[in-house]
Amino acid sequence: MFESLKGIKVLLVGPIPPPAGGMANQTRQLGVLLRQSGAEVSLVAVNRPYSPRFIGRIPIVRAFFRLIPYFFDLYKQIKKADVVHLMANSGWSWHLFAAPAVWTAHFLKKPILVNYRGGHAEPFFAKSWRTVNASLKRASHIIVPSPYLKDVFAEYHKTADVVPNVLDESLFFPKEQDQIKSQASPIRLLVTRNLEPIYDIPSAIHCLASIMQVHPDSRLFIAGSGPDYDSLVKLTETLGVAENVDFLGRLDSNRIAELYRESDFLINPSTVDNSPNSVIEALACGVPVITTNVGGIPRLVTHQHDAIMVEARQPEMLANGVFQLLKDEDKRQLQVENGLKTAQQFYWSNVSSKLLDAYNQALQNLEKK
Repeated sequence: MFESLKGIKVLLVGPIPPPAGGMANQTRQLGVLLRQSGAEVSLVAVNRPYSPRFIGRIPIVRAFFRLIPYFFDLYKQIKKADVVHLMANSGWSWHLFAAPAVWTAHFLKKPILVNYRGGHAEPFFAKSWRTVNASLKRASHIIVPSPYLKDVFAEYHKTADVVPNVLDESLFFPKEQDQIKSQASPIRLLVTRNLEPIYDIPSAIHCLASIMQVHPDSRLFIAGSGPDYDSLVKLTETLGVAENVDFLGRLDSNRIAELYRESDFLINPSTVDNSPNSVIEALACGVPVITTNVGGIPRLVTHQHDAIMVEARQPEMLANGVFQLLKDEDKRQLQVENGLKTAQQFYWSNVSSKLLDAYNQALQNLEKK
């Protein structure tokens, strides 16, 4: 059994930046923190760059140029590992990358921990459970980042332990008191989600337009990239708010953390979600959060306690959440204080012991098979 993380040979399998994203950032951050705790960490990236680079522009062919090296690396690296930590997601990501990792570890008799993530688990399982379960039966243990996903697995009679997303407290911490500016200053709204339909960035832009009717100097900062960029730019022009919206693209973790501390409110308008890092990071940085109440978010924060939650696709309700906190400074400050307490459960000092327990459980379950 593993007595501590020190000396454990951990193989991480998952995406890494670039491009940045919740799962990629978690993989990178987990590797850093495991190494700091003394573990010997190796990595097999599921999104390694194409070689040669031009292959990435050729559909179908590019899949083989990524998958073949991936399978080779999996076999070579799993043989060396004490435990395999697989960052798994729904859809084709599961079939192409996660399932082969599970089967390879099973073949080599190595414990593999499936760290299942993503808000699409319910529809994906409903459609593909027989195939997914065939691989999950070979996994040594399953962990999920939220009670929401634990319940999804329970519906299919699968046990999953909750090990929260990890937060680097050296990066994500609140602003100093003397940095807190008067709300009479221009209001700075922040969105840190990709420009994709499920994150409903248009609602954040409509929210800004409503707030600008009262506070015309307000600004919206959008940190992320994606296929909806052109249509979102057109929307800002149609609503007459283009000069008040900044599309920042993808940013590294250091800049994201600074951006939280420079902002007055985080807006999370997503329509599908699990345990979003953006909400957790904002709480840790002392930023009031106005979020939709979809997926696992109601299991992450509590309405009127550490966040304000509204129905999805209701930009006026997002704006009203901002107005509530602008009008009541005591309420805003209490929400910030409660949010800081909520964020503590995601600090590495709390998560690392749960992760060690999960590694030991994976090893025990392998020995029983």
